[in-house]
Amino acid sequence: MLLLISPDGVDEALDCAKAAEHLDIVDVKKPDEGSLGANYPWVIREIRDAVPADKPVSATVGDVPYKPGTVAQAALGAAVSGATYIKVGLYGCTTPEQAIEVMRGVVRAVKDYRPDAFVVASGYADAHRIGCVNPLALPDIARRSGSDAAMLDTAIKDGTRLFDHVPPEVCAEFVRLAHGAGLLAALAGSVKAADLGALTRIGTDIVGVRGAVCEGGDRNTGRIRPSLVAAFRAEMDRHAREHAATAAAAATAG
Repeated sequence: MLLLISPDGVDEALDCAKAAEHLDIVDVKKPDEGSLGANYPWVIREIRDAVPADKPVSATVGDVPYKPGTVAQAALGAAVSGATYIKVGLYGCTTPEQAIEVMRGVVRAVKDYRPDAFVVASGYADAHRIGCVNPLALPDIARRSGSDAAMLDTAIKDGTRLFDHVPPEVCAEFVRLAHGAGLLAALAGSVKAADLGALTRIGTDIVGVRGAVCEGGDRNTGRIRPSLVAAFRAEMDRHAREHAATAAAAATAG
């Protein structure tokens, strides 16, 4: 399971750089513009320069409307600015067909420029609160559009979390559908260390966090701290070891 951390600017990205050995992807977003709020192109460039070259930078394109051309241009801007993972929050898409149209435009725009870029179709665990596409539709949307991964986050940051809206057994189905489509499965949404056991068991490929590695657990007023990143990674690694040991024991017993 890869750890994706979301700083809100260059200063926090420098703190992520200090904890680079404990994380896998640095994700650029602007939390005050939404769950997957897009940051400025120059901030993406500055963060790309601030973190080690071997750490990929991800950038959110925003909680986007159903405007395929607009979104494709925004996605290309993120790629040109140095992001190799491009995440699109399908906030304004009310049907799978709309979402596929948006993501096909993103995939073409980004991969024409950089074929090795990684496109992530992101939906929302609390889709019922905002009227966008059903969470379990995301893997098929990602597959049909040529994206590389399907992701769930939460749209409304009011203290509710991923598992409050999509319980672990439904997240497991999301992961199964993504893997069946040849995609990576990413999960986020106020994820805490206590969730790592379930996320590991269901086979999550990428876990995205912010609040869990901020002072006071607050994604808005707290600041990312390298020590908290290290502690979160240690918990991830512990669960991975325990899961591997359990699987090995089951295989031997079988």
